Amino acid sequence: MSLPHTMHFVDHGTGGGPEVLKPSTCATPTLKAGEVLVKVAYAGVNRPDCLQRSGRYPPPPGASTIAGLEVSGEVVALGEGVTQWRLGDKLCALTNGGAYAEFVAVPEGQALPIPKGFSMLQAAALPENFFTVWTNVFQRGKLKSGETILVHGGSSGIGLTAIQLAHAFDAKVFCTVGNSDKVAACLKAGAHTAINYNTQDFVEEVLQLTEQKGVNAILDMVGGSYMQRNLRALAIEGRLLQIAFLQPSKVEVDWVSLMTKRLTFTGSTLRPRSAQDKAQIASELHAQVWPLLEAGKVKPIIHQVFDLKDAAQAHALMETSQHIGKIMLTVAGE
Repeated sequence: MSLPHTMHFVDHGTGGGPEVLKPSTCATPTLKAGEVLVKVAYAGVNRPDCLQRSGRYPPPPGASTIAGLEVSGEVVALGEGVTQWRLGDKLCALTNGGAYAEFVAVPEGQALPIPKGFSMLQAAALPENFFTVWTNVFQRGKLKSGETILVHGGSSGIGLTAIQLAHAFDAKVFCTVGNSDKVAACLKAGAHTAINYNTQDFVEEVLQLTEQKGVNAILDMVGGSYMQRNLRALAIEGRLLQIAFLQPSKVEVDWVSLMTKRLTFTGSTLRPRSAQDKAQIASELHAQVWPLLEAGKVKPIIHQVFDLKDAAQAHALMETSQHIGKIMLTVAGE
């Protein structure tokens, strides 16, 4: 296809609230070696996008300054040395930014084929959550069959992905949520127990559910007041897996239990990692998770879809935390 020199995208300007997101135009990306140009069908909305928009999570050096970390679409141009993809291929991809646009450049190793039976919309809802959960819960957290895990924010895109994958790999999953609708959604996704943090103490509930032993792993994106409580809720040799801080990251913690329980505290962010790291995650997902998706054992749960021009509304919804599952943007569509 003949590529336009300019494209539509969503600009967040110098930063601020959701209202700063405005449709605009810019040059179509030029490809570096090893990249593919994707004509975007759908893009996912994620918490890091909101942080970038507000000015609290600038893109790493060399990354697109346009927001958005995941897409589905069609390959319309190939950079030098690309071997994994051909023109016309349909794929979904973890981007290094730039997803809120008509076209985005993606390192070829960060793209994956559309799972069989999946729509382009469903496929676009996979990369950010599945890359994040795989690397933190399974690569770093080493969750095994028969273990227990507590997932905070169970009804978020990350949370529902973690619940489903942990359940699919035969772990027992507990989670925390804020209302009865979210409890129901998490139980349907495979959680053994969903704890309403507004009416229940998650530490006491976890200890009761595990005969006072605690859980083997905790996936946390809250931080703040949860830090000390997470340590209490972990079992001997437990692992605390930190992926974000919705509450402050600076907090006073008594770390004695880190030693007495022989705990592991680890965390990671995905966006600054190398293309080689992300390609390795993609390879493991393709081998171990894509069969689960194609068998219907795991699926993305989509809450609402907005047009690209309405990205401000999508961000406003994200920041209410009222959604259950993924918030998505239509760019070119199916």
